[in-house]
Amino acid sequence: MTQSVVVQVGQCGNQIGCRFWDLALREHAAVNKKGVYDEAISSFFRNVDSRNRNVPDSHRGKICSLKARAVLIDMEEGVVNEILQGPMKDLFDSKQLITDVSGSGNNWAVGNRLYGSQYREQIVDNLRRTAEQCDCLQCFFVIHSMGGGTGSGLGTFVLKLLEDEFPEVCRFVTAVYPSAEDDVITSPYNSVLAMKELTEHADCVLPIENQSLNDIVNKIDQMARSGKLGSTIKQNSPVTSSKGAIKETEKPFDAMNNIVANLLLNLTSSARFEGSLNIDLNEISMNLVPFPHLHYLTSSLTPLYTLSDVNIPSRRLDQMFSDAFSKDHQLIRADPKHNLYLACALMVRGNVQISDLRRNIERLKPSLHFVSWNQEGWKTGLCSVPPVGHSHSLLALANNTCVKPTFVELRDRFSKLYKKKAHLHHYLHVDGMEQSCFTEAVSSLSSLIEEYNQLDATRGVFIPDSPRLSIAL
Repeated sequence: MTQSVVVQVGQCGNQIGCRFWDLALREHAAVNKKGVYDEAISSFFRNVDSRNRNVPDSHRGKICSLKARAVLIDMEEGVVNEILQGPMKDLFDSKQLITDVSGSGNNWAVGNRLYGSQYREQIVDNLRRTAEQCDCLQCFFVIHSMGGGTGSGLGTFVLKLLEDEFPEVCRFVTAVYPSAEDDVITSPYNSVLAMKELTEHADCVLPIENQSLNDIVNKIDQMARSGKLGSTIKQNSPVTSSKGAIKETEKPFDAMNNIVANLLLNLTSSARFEGSLNIDLNEISMNLVPFPHLHYLTSSLTPLYTLSDVNIPSRRLDQMFSDAFSKDHQLIRADPKHNLYLACALMVRGNVQISDLRRNIERLKPSLHFVSWNQEGWKTGLCSVPPVGHSHSLLALANNTCVKPTFVELRDRFSKLYKKKAHLHHYLHVDGMEQSCFTEAVSSLSSLIEEYNQLDATRGVFIPDSPRLSIAL
């Protein structure tokens, strides 16, 4: 069984990480009734017997103490301290934590250049120690925000370290992008500087937008209050609610963070549980990323509500697949159905048959636009274990040109600030930071946008000599 390590950086990264570990424990508890340390649990947890420190992970006896395969980093210690004082405090030990007290002041340069240099050896030691505790390390999941200083700056510094220290291990990044109304005035600088690093050093990036998360939470709340959910659907959504988990009280951002945590749970379900058509995590980047820099994957989750019945009507199953391609279910503000697909992965959980999956792909294909050289660009997975509260679920990952407007908007916001040279001095006083860093970063982003423009220009044009991906059902 392969294992993965979660690296959560900054306030946002650690808050999402907190929800992920909470819900992962809940999910494994629902499946593993005997409380025995098994291969599914070993994918993200290691077993530590407090009575006998020499008992290795391979021991399949009682669970005495679970430790998360994680490294927690934040230059402002508030969120990490909350985690250590909360119900999950026993999941982590001091060797997994790297904190400071002053924060990065919403400044990418402070996070990347100053704290990166200061904490480099400690971060490398923690990453190596965590990696050495794995029997078969498959993937690093890096979680951070783009708008703040620590998340964007130190988060992308860690990403580069992972490439240097573990070049053969896949690097998945979950990056939360600020909304246009973000209250951090320097977030366009931080985001564009971070984008250059993500484009160069990540294998796959799952961009998430705060505004989209907020819209989904509000939509669920409105439907619950209006009574439109119907008799077969319970009103508490496991996608946005932590009720029933080990956390007793919810904070305002918990609902939004839960959505991202559920995305990661569904993404890794095939690595943790059995299924008739499981997807290896390495297959995601192998099948969905035809060009090195175009590794930004849009994601959507369906259904968003708690399903209460066991027998699945075909009509509702088909609706789940339709919703996955609707702009209302995307975790960024995008409409993949009206843009160009390079490839698409459908990761299904629960009591769903391969025939259901193939039927829906054939039903939806005519309404989706794929690049001419990859008309059959589908990757599919079936995991037999559904998420808690659902009889079935679907995570759709699309490599689609619909991410381009998000990047164009980000570049425009950057340019408005940079044209006035606003707040530049806060960055340039940091050692190792020069004005060329800004011009190189926006140039990198413009090149990425141009690559998407070139793909959009080929829509409907067949190019026989283009590379062909091998993606099979």
